[in-house]
Amino acid sequence: MEITWYGHSCFRIAERGKPAVITDPFSDEIGIPSPKVKGEVVTISHDVPGHNFVEAVKGAPMILRGSGEYEIGGVFIMGIAMHNANSPDPRPNISYLFDYDGLTVLHLGDLDHVPAQSLIEEIGEVNVLLLPVGGGMSLKAAQAAEVVSLIEPFYVVPMHYELPGLAFELEPLDKFLKAMGVSKVQESDMLKVSASDMPDQPQVVVLSAQV
Repeated sequence: MEITWYGHSCFRIAERGKPAVITDPFSDEIGIPSPKVKGEVVTISHDVPGHNFVEAVKGAPMILRGSGEYEIGGVFIMGIAMHNANSPDPRPNISYLFDYDGLTVLHLGDLDHVPAQSLIEEIGEVNVLLLPVGGGMSLKAAQAAEVVSLIEPFYVVPMHYELPGLAFELEPLDKFLKAMGVSKVQESDMLKVSASDMPDQPQVVVLSAQV
């Protein structure tokens, strides 16, 4: 499996012979260039320009916008409603769990709170966690670190944090790395993952945004 980041909350998740998934494509309204990507499936966590610009994705992708279970070309996808039920004005947010023959990726969308342990247990094992860490309307650094400790993934890929040119303010990545106690960062243009080769300890992988 190959996971590529295009900035903000947009990733391309691809495995040979299976549909490629694009998460939360964004328009250039947010201040950084809109991604130029191709995929068979697009997932939208919530309907705002930073997360729902399906026009950026070439081809004729199937678009998922809500909770439910889907099977597309051998990829099992579960959309999970993860709004803050304790908030007086909960913001809609759909997280998506992608299962490629037992290799799982969880994209948390614009999650803005630490979920209940019972929900985490329902999700099950997560190999790769795509996690908002920059605050704004989503998880702040300390909350994001707490979510990691609850989910216990093998790989953690931070997203939704401060980037040059971004039209709104988010916290820098360093705050999350400090909250995680990470001193040496693993940086890469792409994360390659194999179900037969998982690390012994959770690894934080910082991806370079591809433009």
